[in-house]
Amino acid sequence: MRGILSHGAYLPYRRLERAEIGAFLGTGGGRGTRTVASYDQDTTTLGVEAARLALRGSPEVSVRTLWFSTVAPAYLDKTNATALHAALRLDGDVVAADAGGAVRSGVAVLRAALEGGPAALVVTADVRTGLPGSSEEADGGDGAAALVVGDDDDGEVLAAYLGGGAATAEFLDRWRPPGQPWSRQWEERFGETRYVPLVGEAWRSALKAAGVGAEEVDRVIVTGPHARAVRSATRRLGVPEGSVVDDLRASVGWTGAAHPALVLSGALETADPGQVVALVSVADGADALLFRVTDAIRSWRPVRPLTDQVATGGPVSYATFLAWRQLLAVEPPRRPEPARPSAPAAARSVDWKYGFVGSRDRGTGAVHLPPARVSMRGGAVDDMVPAPMADTPGTVVTFTVDRLAYSPSPPVVFAVVDFDDGGRLPVELTDVDVADVAVGGRVEMTFRRLFTADGIHNYFWKARPVRG
Repeated sequence: MRGILSHGAYLPYRRLERAEIGAFLGTGGGRGTRTVASYDQDTTTLGVEAARLALRGSPEVSVRTLWFSTVAPAYLDKTNATALHAALRLDGDVVAADAGGAVRSGVAVLRAALEGGPAALVVTADVRTGLPGSSEEADGGDGAAALVVGDDDDGEVLAAYLGGGAATAEFLDRWRPPGQPWSRQWEERFGETRYVPLVGEAWRSALKAAGVGAEEVDRVIVTGPHARAVRSATRRLGVPEGSVVDDLRASVGWTGAAHPALVLSGALETADPGQVVALVSVADGADALLFRVTDAIRSWRPVRPLTDQVATGGPVSYATFLAWRQLLAVEPPRRPEPARPSAPAAARSVDWKYGFVGSRDRGTGAVHLPPARVSMRGGAVDDMVPAPMADTPGTVVTFTVDRLAYSPSPPVVFAVVDFDDGGRLPVELTDVDVADVAVGGRVEMTFRRLFTADGIHNYFWKARPVRG
């Protein structure tokens, strides 16, 4: 039996009220909210957070392949999945590769992993934007999802893969030239006339492959960039009334290549054993995947439920959103920009820089952040073992608010953090409002982008408040 062994979805903390768009511009906007990646987040950092949640849900699984899919990669030419590989501290012989360029890539690589092979970690992430006031801007959302896929020899299968179907056709519905940050879309009625028949074809093929009837499907997810086509196709599936899963467009927005896996992850959090769950993705054709939830779902618990993340976001103003997206020019900090990160220096400290691994003295247990050769207690030399700290929470001992340091979104909040397993480190705080910072506050580590210089992204770890 092959299927999903674990899953995790990640939403950035900030939320933009769509009504703010109309109030600011006099046009556009709408109702509800959309998720917004912070200035220090990109698809790589979002993917790391989702993957951490998925791997913590199945620590016994030995992942042998890492697939990363996005249409907004941090790098071209360079593989982005290797940064995830380093941050997740996967074994060196684990294959890490990108599968991107188109929204359909996310569900396509998921299906490829479900069809067979070694245990795989499928990570999808996207950051969506659009011209100010456009529906693309308001309806989009930022987020990531990760699914651990494998056989029952690899671990307990939560949702067994029953089969899938696909339909492909070439037509121009949505496109984005390389280097342009927003997509363009053809007139909606044209896309609807092309997509609906393709969904029917993929749906019938999937039901046949799975050996189930439409009336046996308990929960169905239908998602895609073309909202009108999604609505029309959903009405024609013939599934029981009330089985359609909320696609989170009102509260999260459409998160591009990440959205199918993100909504599937949320649906599995509340699924019951024996239920048949269908995922239908409408993008450059149609894909349909069917799963049957197993008894293992009874004892499995999400590390950070998607419903909790939807409910615990913090507001961001539309002006700040535009500045973070570099669509509104604001005065930069009156300080020299950071120097280009050194590739050799980064290569020498991969475990610390990407994995947040310190060192622990064998004799005294003292934790050193960053890792050290000489112990602070007793002075023992080269008698250390690795101390992974990325999943260890801590407490704020003291903090300062710096309004002069270089930052794309000042002020910078620095805190001295004492970690629960030992070790102390000055670290930047993120996803926090200055008024809410306090000594004694609990924080956890998160993988972020410190800055970008000469096209090189400088990734490291920051701390964020523990919420929920």
